Amino acid sequence: MTRTLFAICFLLVCAHGWSQTETEVYLFDLSMNNGKPILTNPKNISNNAGYDNQPSFWDNGSVLFASTRKDQTDILRFNVDEGSTSSWLTYTTAGSEYSPLRIPGENAISAIRLDVDGLQRLYQYDFKSRESIPITDLKIGYHVWYNKHILVATVLVENRMDLKVINLEDNTQKTVYQNVGRSLHKIPGSDLVSFIGKRNNNAWEILSLDPISGESKKITNTYNKEEDICWLNKNTIITGAGKQLLTLNIDSENATWETIIAFPQEEINNISRIAISPNGKRLAFVAEDSPSKIIQKQVESFNNQNLDAFVSCFAENVVVQRFPNQRMYQGRSKMKENYERFFENVKSSSVEVVNRIVLGNTVIDEEVAKVDGREGRQVAIYTVENGLVTSMTFIFPDGPLTDAESVVQEQLGAYNERDIDAFAGTYAQDVELYQFPKKLNSKGISKLKQQYSSFFNNTPDLKGEIVNRIVIGNKVIDHESVTVNGSVFKAIAIYEVVDGEITKVTFIQ
Repeated sequence: MTRTLFAICFLLVCAHGWSQTETEVYLFDLSMNNGKPILTNPKNISNNAGYDNQPSFWDNGSVLFASTRKDQTDILRFNVDEGSTSSWLTYTTAGSEYSPLRIPGENAISAIRLDVDGLQRLYQYDFKSRESIPITDLKIGYHVWYNKHILVATVLVENRMDLKVINLEDNTQKTVYQNVGRSLHKIPGSDLVSFIGKRNNNAWEILSLDPISGESKKITNTYNKEEDICWLNKNTIITGAGKQLLTLNIDSENATWETIIAFPQEEINNISRIAISPNGKRLAFVAEDSPSKIIQKQVESFNNQNLDAFVSCFAENVVVQRFPNQRMYQGRSKMKENYERFFENVKSSSVEVVNRIVLGNTVIDEEVAKVDGREGRQVAIYTVENGLVTSMTFIFPDGPLTDAESVVQEQLGAYNERDIDAFAGTYAQDVELYQFPKKLNSKGISKLKQQYSSFFNNTPDLKGEIVNRIVIGNKVIDHESVTVNGSVFKAIAIYEVVDGEITKVTFIQ
């Protein structure tokens, strides 16, 4: 089989049009220890294939969230205090509901309803009768109740969201800020509401709003433009970033964001939509499915020759390339064309994943492809963002024949011995070190020795271990765990060996 045929074969990955990111809702018990939040007793309270999102607390013992069932999204209530049972609050065949909140003083919730005809409105749903009535005709994106009669809401205007204060009693509305994010919360112990300002594209801001006067003030910047926040108390903000939860004490003059927990579990990624119970003893958040689950879905879709399901796993502008960044084509539509022809022109085809490395949003598969009885190997590097594959990079066994693994293993031994001469002796004089896919960090053996000499001298507990390894042609792909001054870091290194020397290393972190 030619390399081109295998390239086509492994470019298969998923498609049935746009779909929501698969997410889950997690619930924890929350306590404080010396002012620091502690999370215990984790539960996946959605545990559902599809979209589960936007949690809020009805009371201290139950959580509301939007959940997918029967090809639509309805509102589910999870009752922790009643044996962790669930009950559906809505079933609207004309549309789907999102962002549920308890209406103050009412036995009812409010939720955004997106109808099948495209109409988007905020509705009230009565708990007892299950009847719904529209609250306002505005095209609301997100909302929070200031009191029973006053809403603070984002309203879709052109290509942005503006913040409005809506008085339902006297039927008035006022725009108080343009270009805001989705996170709206009442600030505990105050008469203020917090929101995210996006006017400054370089640094998004957390601001307070007095809904009565309309006055807004900056509190602080968000953490790395993460727009989902919540309040532990009147002085402490919590946010999610990747696999971490962080806090910031705004009462401290020189306070910085601090990580309170980092989740090692593969299934918790891109934490968002955080909510805390009224008594502060429970916390819920949303996390995306594991990237490996998304990749496995595309593999199974390919093996079933389900073209639409296969292509739907990819982003609209997915980039398909040969390692490191030689572009083959771009776009979901082009991918669909290629694989449609492929399925038409072969009698049988299958992909078997024989080894898999997962680090953050990167998945690397060692694959065996069988096409009409012919077999070949390759490696695919997938980058997953927002539940879709945004890039797919292929490595084929087409490098010069060499004992690449023994050279890389020798390099690892010298690294752990912190022997700079033996370590540098495994590299070529013009060695290049890259950040994936093609950002040059350093070049030349003298630069490498300079960098690693200082590193070795200042790291007495240095230890590198191989978590997983893939060897293909003259390339060795190592999933590495490195201990540095008491901390453990994970990374992926792709080594390329020519004539018994490492000529290039590409890092993925």
